[in-house]
Amino acid sequence: MSLLEVQNLTRTFGGVRAVDELSFSVDSGAIHSVIGPNGAGKTTLFNLITGVYKPTAGRIMFEGTDVTGMAPSVLAGRGISRTFQNLQIFFNMTARENVMVGRHRHLNSRVVPALFRLPSIVRADDKAWRMAGEILEYMELGKYADLESDQLPYSALKRLEIARAFATEPKMMLLDEPAAGLDRNEIREIDALIQRIAASGVTVLLVEHDMKLVMAVSDHILVLESGRKLAEGTAEEIRGNADVVTAYLGRATPSEAL
Repeated sequence: MSLLEVQNLTRTFGGVRAVDELSFSVDSGAIHSVIGPNGAGKTTLFNLITGVYKPTAGRIMFEGTDVTGMAPSVLAGRGISRTFQNLQIFFNMTARENVMVGRHRHLNSRVVPALFRLPSIVRADDKAWRMAGEILEYMELGKYADLESDQLPYSALKRLEIARAFATEPKMMLLDEPAAGLDRNEIREIDALIQRIAASGVTVLLVEHDMKLVMAVSDHILVLESGRKLAEGTAEEIRGNADVVTAYLGRATPSEAL
């Protein structure tokens, strides 16, 4: 069953078509990766799906509903969360407080109850505190829970951003280069984490340059070039696709990189 359907999606910037009449679908519960050379339109696609950009043309369907152009906050309420290529961490907060930010949409933010700290507000805040700790443990970040975020190593910050997105209780998570800047051992940890998230029932849409990670975790792969679909299929199908190899290496020869 398709959770997400992208239909003839186009986004232009001036005379440049960053995404060009793109159509694909993402099955519920799958790990679906989007790959392509630099400038292929991957992050623009993420920005369109999450409401950061509005499309020039085309539609985005989520759970059978047209969500094209909806605001990021509305889409988060519908179950779409994301991480960013460049870390978006609150460094003046602890790791736990960062994750609690992800719980915001589940909390009562009305002024009067919050102002008078009604019992319902206190109970909800206590629950958010506990859940943030549980999520950090799930992400293997428990030892950092009450440290200021600027004290965490880079690899932990990458997982912390994933933890905050996970705290929204999403139906689909968009992960934008979660392995960027990590060493091989840290990438293996991200590999295991992505698979654990998918096993929990959350659909994952992944943009990543590390091909070993992509080939290891993906149920389905979409390849973009200049904003258009170049190919899609299983890891084996993509690895053996001459057009994909040419796009990455400039020549149609087998490669261990894919």
